[in-house]
Amino acid sequence: MAITRRDFIKVIGGATALGLTGLPLISRAGEKAKVVVIGGGYAGATAAKYLRMANADIEVTLIEKGATYVSCPLSNEVLAGDRKMESLTFDYKALSEKHGVKVVNAEVTEIDPEKKMVKTASGEHPYDKLIVAPGVEFKWGAIEGYDEAASEIMPHAWKAGPQTLLLRKQIEGMKDGENVIIVAPANPFRCPPGPYERAAQIAHYLKANKPKSKVIILDAKDAFSKQPLFQAGWERFYPGMIEWIPAAKDGKVNKVDPKTMTVYTEFEEHKGAVVNVIPPQQAGAIAQKAGLADDSGWCPVDQKTFESTLKKDIYVIGDASMAGAMPKSGYAANSQAKVCASAIVAAVGGGEAPEPSYVNTCYSLITPDYGISVAAVYRLEEGKIVSVKDSGGVSPADASDTARKLEAEYARAWFDNVTADIFG
Repeated sequence: MAITRRDFIKVIGGATALGLTGLPLISRAGEKAKVVVIGGGYAGATAAKYLRMANADIEVTLIEKGATYVSCPLSNEVLAGDRKMESLTFDYKALSEKHGVKVVNAEVTEIDPEKKMVKTASGEHPYDKLIVAPGVEFKWGAIEGYDEAASEIMPHAWKAGPQTLLLRKQIEGMKDGENVIIVAPANPFRCPPGPYERAAQIAHYLKANKPKSKVIILDAKDAFSKQPLFQAGWERFYPGMIEWIPAAKDGKVNKVDPKTMTVYTEFEEHKGAVVNVIPPQQAGAIAQKAGLADDSGWCPVDQKTFESTLKKDIYVIGDASMAGAMPKSGYAANSQAKVCASAIVAAVGGGEAPEPSYVNTCYSLITPDYGISVAAVYRLEEGKIVSVKDSGGVSPADASDTARKLEAEYARAWFDNVTADIFG
């Protein structure tokens, strides 16, 4: 039997409770156990908070180069003109003042696994356990002509902030009848439904302001997350305005020319007034530098605890990790952080990590009042994270408009709740 929404919320609550298991601590020379967390996004900030909630005797240091964090989830609404960046921006005041996390605003320059030391330009931070939550890094040059400089002309907007505002400004400045091109990457990448929600959000703006324009998605894949639901929504609300070209129909982009705003596939060239290139991705730079990633570019972990299989006492969570069947999403990162925090509390107390449960849900907005979603509960089987059968799935294809409106409301409520859980 499929899990109900109420049952799903109960499971989420159970996963949250994993982070609250208090155990006695064992550390060096009788000192408090020291845990350093690198990265203050959905994964890192959650882990830091839940470690302190689990046991206030753990000394937790969160190292994040930015004083604030801008959420990628719901940032596509900025492109439609339906959300302000301020509503996506969070600081670390509550983590510091309410939960006792030591917050250091600095960029990590080195991880020394032998000395168990994290180095920044401003100092060194010893650890007993280290959590690395670096998010993703772009593979500059994987698409010929697309480097960091090119992203200032053809923005990726795949790390929310100035790039989001740049893409919005370009869309506002284009002429009616001109086109937006979205270049979608091959799997795996952060937020699998994101490019297709983005197409809908941009089309929502164009329909009201530049109705002769259209969005063209050039894709390195032949299928994508929630595809039938997206395509049905596109056809209903934006007929003729969104064109998806899969890899099998020459959709894979191999080269770009920012000077002429042209992208090249194997056989064709496409010009756009606005070109949004979402490049191939890999684990964040510090994970690469520290030897936490394998040849795939991602970080292999023990999927029960998220401890690296390459470096002892270092844990990798969020988008950078190889987490079995879990997608690279904000809510998955939040769930993984709680499992990891629970495992670390057990480890420093000399105990066994509890049996984990993991959850994910991902909402996408096709219009401000029309939402779709995918949700799942996961468990560990033979050391691998797998989806629990009938534990969620996608929104029904025949859902009513009332149900779709509720999904849109759930999307915004989810965002408010999960960000309060992380930063509150």
